[in-house]
Parts: sequence; C-alpha cells; structure tokens
Amino acid sequence: MAKVEFLGPLGRPSIEVDIANLNELKTFFKEDKELQDWLAICAVAVNDTLVCDLNIPLSKEDKISLLPPVCGG
Repeated sequence: MAKVEFLGPLGRPSIEVDIANLNELKTFFKEDKELQDWLAICAVAVNDTLVCDLNIPLSKEDKISLLPPVCGG
C-alpha cells in the first residue's frame, strides 16, 4: 500500500492506501470536505518529486506527500 503524508498545517497522521494513481486518491478523499479544500491548493509529491499528472502510476512502496502552501520570510 502507498503511504500518504499530510505535511504542515494539514496536521493528520500518515495513512496507507491501496490505489493505482492519484486520481484514485482524490476519489478516496471525496467525502472529507476539510481535506478537499486543502487538496485544491496543495502541491503533491511522489517519492519526494513534485508531480502534476494525476494518472501517474503508483506502487505499494510509493510515498505520497501533500504539501500545503506556506508563507515565510
């Protein structure tokens, strides 16, 4: 199962999910309104590489990181 990390202010523990691509992850979180709002503005990394394609194939060893925007100086 792929591991999903919720970084920064998302403040959730990591979970493992059985999905084939990021589109399936989006569907997996469909009922979570608070997370849906965050997903609209988060960057996504697979194995520490930013990705844009939701159809990228995933394997059970992959790590998916949800990266919310941050402010800094």
